[in-house]
Amino acid sequence: MKTSFPKLLAAAALTAIAFAAPAQAASDKVELLRDANKAVSDLRRDPAFATARAMLDNARAIYIVPKLIKGGFIFGAEGGEGVLLRRTGGGWSEPRFYDMGSASFGLQAGLQQAELIFIINSDQALAGIEKGNFKLGAGGGVTLVNLSSGAEGATTSRGGDIVVWTSGSGAYAGLTFNGSVITPDKDMNATPTTGPEATALRRNLSSLK
Repeated sequence: MKTSFPKLLAAAALTAIAFAAPAQAASDKVELLRDANKAVSDLRRDPAFATARAMLDNARAIYIVPKLIKGGFIFGAEGGEGVLLRRTGGGWSEPRFYDMGSASFGLQAGLQQAELIFIINSDQALAGIEKGNFKLGAGGGVTLVNLSSGAEGATTSRGGDIVVWTSGSGAYAGLTFNGSVITPDKDMNATPTTGPEATALRRNLSSLK
């Protein structure tokens, strides 16, 4: 039986896609981990760092979104890829990957990019995120507090199940998280995460104490 040339091309293309997807996911991991490491370093230089560092001592986990993009005219959208690390007895766990996104409607114009670090202080909040499709501001007994960049003496933030540190600039005066959804990235989580980037991120977090 003869196989047509177009069928051969289609089979070759499918094979190429099958091999390219894991390679792309691995490349995306490395870039995301490097960006997350930079976000942690930026936190260290922020005036709010002292408060955030105190909260990290008892945090259950930390979720880092190094590049949250929010932009548009009339219709706005925000989203970004993030890294979640659980607190362990000896420091921090292997990174896991979760995407964050939301949509909104309003008189918006411009573009904003921000770094976010979510300090997760309760087992309930951590379980909600790890379960998948976790919606911020949707009730459920989980409190969310925004520790804005440059905040002074934000002692009340210690009571939040999740405390968010933000650093960003642009046309928006600030970011709101109500309605944002955090979901696991199945492609990035399909394989274990090892390598110097993951090690550097865990070391950088441990050095914040």
